[in-house]
Amino acid sequence: MITRKAIGLSLLIVAIGLDTGVTSASGASAASGAPSGNRVTVWGTSLSMGGGPTLGQQTIRMVAHANAAGSQLRIRLSNLRGTTPLAVGAVSIAAQSDGATPVPGTLRTVTFSQAKTLSIPAGADVVSDPIPMSVAAEQNVLVSVYLPQGSRSPCWHSDAFDRTWLSTTGDHTGDVGNGNYAQSTTSWYYLAGVDVVPSEARGTVVAFGDSITDGYSTPTSAYQRWPDALARRLAEDRHPMGVVDAGIGGNKVLTDAPNNLGIAALKRFAHDALEQPGVRTVILMEGINDIGNDAGPNGGPLTAQDLINGYKALIDQAHRAGVRILGGTMLPFKGAGYYNDAREAIRQAGNQWIRTSGAFDGVVDFDAATRDPSNPAAMHPKYDCGDHLHPNRIGMQAMANAVDLKLLYPKGQ
Repeated sequence: MITRKAIGLSLLIVAIGLDTGVTSASGASAASGAPSGNRVTVWGTSLSMGGGPTLGQQTIRMVAHANAAGSQLRIRLSNLRGTTPLAVGAVSIAAQSDGATPVPGTLRTVTFSQAKTLSIPAGADVVSDPIPMSVAAEQNVLVSVYLPQGSRSPCWHSDAFDRTWLSTTGDHTGDVGNGNYAQSTTSWYYLAGVDVVPSEARGTVVAFGDSITDGYSTPTSAYQRWPDALARRLAEDRHPMGVVDAGIGGNKVLTDAPNNLGIAALKRFAHDALEQPGVRTVILMEGINDIGNDAGPNGGPLTAQDLINGYKALIDQAHRAGVRILGGTMLPFKGAGYYNDAREAIRQAGNQWIRTSGAFDGVVDFDAATRDPSNPAAMHPKYDCGDHLHPNRIGMQAMANAVDLKLLYPKGQ
């Protein structure tokens, strides 16, 4: 297990709930209050460094869509990929009414080790004090973060497929209306997770991958990514679980991608997947960008064995952390811009290994669920968003439907 320097921070509000804990650059978490073993993550994302816009001395109001119910929320802010300390002047949380407007009476100040202001070191995460507030499944909360010194190169998630509002100059974390939030964007900044003491959920599932998992082509604020659909399936089956979407557009297994496309899965897996509160199972589907960019581990051409070696390393990380990992087969991509027959052969070899090696704790055959039976190298037209690489809304649901839910449940359930 990778170790991490603990900072020891927490959060307190009077209407939305979190616990305490801190994490650092290398990837292990250290609790600074109540242990996180009984908590689940109900919203989370993966952050990258570089390529983001300069932020002024303003407040960022972001939406987190909870996919399971619970109380005593905690929020996690991350400067993990940052290179300089981040000054945070104030943080608030509220139930969302509409847009940047909170539900009346729900706005609460968030504290960290009982402090309202803090500096997050470069390479570190901070976790708030527990907020005495409840959240329902499918409920949105607004998290507002005031940056008194701004930020030139923020840690961010470029493609949120959700709405974020940027205020005029100053601390507007306490605003109960949207008048000072004149601009909006579709990225998240510094906000990495929300976890709760669950009402019913029995653990956290992490969907780990690239732009397909990230939800490319799905409508803004519609929550139609396949991890969203999976969370709803679990709830409908009366086995709710927190589901984290740890997808980053353009991400690769073996090598880093520039700017907002994130560091390699091998480097970010421990932090983004294995350290999520309550994590029991990871569903891994990644590799198509390695193939499409012919990105071998040493700057040379990619082979199927290179990709398989990467999968083995991720499986080993998961098992050493006591976490189950399911292998998701790579989707068909014939017709996409970087398709060719040689690359298709690598995809087929990688998928065959996922299905038959027995190295994973289970398999989700996303390929079989989305391919065109009359042209198996291509996605079925009814699932294709139009670029022959990313599924549309119907395709995202088909991916969620391909998951055998029993693979995710605790033993005996």
